[in-house]
Amino acid sequence: MELIFQNAWLVPLFPFLASILLGLGLFFFPNSIKKFRRICSFISILFLSLAMLLSFQLCWQQITGSSIHRYLWSWVLYKNLVLEIGYLLDPLTSIMLVLVTTVAVMVMIYSDSYMFYDEGYIIFFCYLSLFTASMLGLVLSPNLIQVYIFWELVGMCSYLLIGFWFTRPSAANACQKAFVTNRIGDFGLLLGILGFYWITGSFDFQQLSKRFFELLSYNQINLVFATFCALFLFLGPIAKSAQFPLHIWLPDAMEGPTPISALIHAATMVAAGIFLIARMFPLFQMLPFVMSIISWTGAITALLGATIALAQKDLKKV
Repeated sequence: MELIFQNAWLVPLFPFLASILLGLGLFFFPNSIKKFRRICSFISILFLSLAMLLSFQLCWQQITGSSIHRYLWSWVLYKNLVLEIGYLLDPLTSIMLVLVTTVAVMVMIYSDSYMFYDEGYIIFFCYLSLFTASMLGLVLSPNLIQVYIFWELVGMCSYLLIGFWFTRPSAANACQKAFVTNRIGDFGLLLGILGFYWITGSFDFQQLSKRFFELLSYNQINLVFATFCALFLFLGPIAKSAQFPLHIWLPDAMEGPTPISALIHAATMVAAGIFLIARMFPLFQMLPFVMSIISWTGAITALLGATIALAQKDLKKV
């Protein structure tokens, strides 16, 4: 079973390879590849199905009591600065892997018929595979730096997919609105990450919470500064999950193809913000004011979303 955990990096690699293959085919053979539409969609669905099966296996191992696994490799070594890349496998990761891959496979199967007569059929599957790979990479990330890299990739893919029919002014405006709104949240996320590194000297999730608790126990932390860092970091999930007050991009984002509304806004991209909050929960719970802000933001968003839905005539926007 150790071999399965060591090869967990294959989960995001499969959809990434599918995206690369379709992209290269479209770049070098733009005319002839259009004759093989079904083959292109089959490649995307097949590779993602392999990732889904591996995700289910990893999830089953966690359910049956397997220990948490971390695999890290040194990326940057400069004086006291050490940046590592790798992946973390725990119950939260395994649940998210199953959620993302399952929904993505269902969406791709539906998209095969929904987008078949669209001129951008192949590039649509290329974007879709890249988005899924980015989301899976985010879920597996063991530290904040790696999360931020995949966080931005998810945002880029969202921009491309929402504005897929960019010849329509409403779609072009919607993708720009989503991009700009998410940049506000991402800037706050970056400030929060740098702030916590300043406090603890680590980007790693496990080390971050442990060192923060130790410093807090000895009163070596400025609570006001730590609270601001946590709130800045929370701006990222607010924007990505369309929480109040950065929820304004989500209704307009329905201008994208219907499969994108299902993949991005129902199950995966919006869940990225919730995932980050869950991952950072051991740290957030040491800051009661921040926990209150998170609770009130969620409550206001739920109430606001429900009341806005009462006046919506477009079913997708509901």
